[in-house]
Amino acid sequence: MNVIETEGLTRRYGERTVVDGVDLTVPEGAVHALLGPNGSGKTTTVRMLATLLRPTRGHARILGHDTVAEADRVRRRIGLVGQFHAIDPQLTGFENLTMFARLNGMSRRAARDHARELLDRFGLADAADRLAGTYSGGMRRRLDLLAGTVVRPAVLFLDEPTTGLDPRSRNEIYRHVEDFVREGTAVVLTTQYLDEAERLADTITILDEGRTVVTDTPERITSAIGVGLDVVVAAEHRDRTRNILAEIGAREMEVSETQDDSLRISVAMDEDPELLPILRALDAEGIDVHDIGRRRASLDEAFLALTGRPTERTGA
Repeated sequence: MNVIETEGLTRRYGERTVVDGVDLTVPEGAVHALLGPNGSGKTTTVRMLATLLRPTRGHARILGHDTVAEADRVRRRIGLVGQFHAIDPQLTGFENLTMFARLNGMSRRAARDHARELLDRFGLADAADRLAGTYSGGMRRRLDLLAGTVVRPAVLFLDEPTTGLDPRSRNEIYRHVEDFVREGTAVVLTTQYLDEAERLADTITILDEGRTVVTDTPERITSAIGVGLDVVVAAEHRDRTRNILAEIGAREMEVSETQDDSLRISVAMDEDPELLPILRALDAEGIDVHDIGRRRASLDEAFLALTGRPTERTGA
């Protein structure tokens, strides 16, 4: 069963088209990630699906309900965790969740009991009676997530939920999202972290300038753009190695340092490369190769190949 269906979803601001004819289908209990460079329309798409913006053209249905004509019915079944904290820093964690539960129609007693249960389940019981403004970034983000899901939604929208968090806090958020999905919640996720999309998403839509570039599984997206190759060389051979790899058809190159101060040059190639001719070409230039190996192209490389731009670390 598809819980989200859009057709030709479009949003314009004057002469500027921010989202241009996006079609999406998301089944029950699935995670669908929206990726794209800054300004690609990810957040605007989420805001239309969450009934916060009206489409200029096209339509969207959530659980069979039109997001414009039946916005109230849609809002009762969805949760939204935006890019910025929705919690009140002057209230305790317990008071924040009790307030959100009451706003969702729970009685005073049921709201208080449910708030305590959620705080205990998500590792915040010890901080329940502290002001939310004193929480760490990871704790505040978990509280945000609980506020958006205080009544378990059928569809959860997460707009860059882990931006600015340390790896441990990010992993805690991932585990909570995976719990929601196991219980049947469908998730639409926008993220600036491609490893996050690879871990969580069943399908990915890459947007660029408001248009859909591709919609597919992470595995199919990466396999469609070729294979990856890693070459480790001494730092002084960086430019010559890059030139040789470019001559044999390597695309998008990323250079990183290794623990022994060598350089790892990671490239994407259209076809599976034969390593022996590459080694011969490098050896002919006097370049000592410390290591070389094939790998599956990364989602970062696929993103760059499809949009012509690297990922960016700010909201979109």
